Amino acid sequence: MMAQTKGARHQRIREILGRESIRSQTDLAERLLADGVDVTQATLSRDLVELGAVKVRQGRTLVYAVPGEGGDRTPRAGAARTEAVQRLRRLSGELLVTAESSANLVILRTPPGAANFLASAIDHAEFTDVLGTIAGDDTIMVICRDPQGAAPVAKRFLELAGRTDDLASADHDDDAQESGDPDAGSRGDIRGV
Repeated sequence: MMAQTKGARHQRIREILGRESIRSQTDLAERLLADGVDVTQATLSRDLVELGAVKVRQGRTLVYAVPGEGGDRTPRAGAARTEAVQRLRRLSGELLVTAESSANLVILRTPPGAANFLASAIDHAEFTDVLGTIAGDDTIMVICRDPQGAAPVAKRFLELAGRTDDLASADHDDDAQESGDPDAGSRGDIRGV
């Protein structure tokens, strides 16, 4: 069993409820236990109250939801992963300007003011090869798990954006990078900028 602070336990509950449809405290306790967090029903009940969790309708059933962080405090049930990827696909098509990679970092460019919006969609899609994102005004840094795994992740963003014509350019840059060309990079310019 993992030793958990209250804050870490709360964060784990937020993650589970934001990603999965949990219908009861028993379901949530079992899910936490599978992650190595053993919690009593009384503690879990207090945690849910402190997090502001409520039950919301999802289809024909009620599931737990916690308010979003930041400005949006509307409780939302966990979206299915496919819905999150569909949302990311739509937003990538609308907002992604360029995708470049180096080692384990992917740099995504967006129009001014759109980076946080796209980064949030990336985070919710929960790709296993992405550790996390950092967003500024028009730039997102995506950190990949694999020390040299950024090129395929950059290509995936281009594919999600529906820019298959730019994949040939990214493939060419990868070939040049492997050949030792110091000016080569895995750049996929989505809008021809």
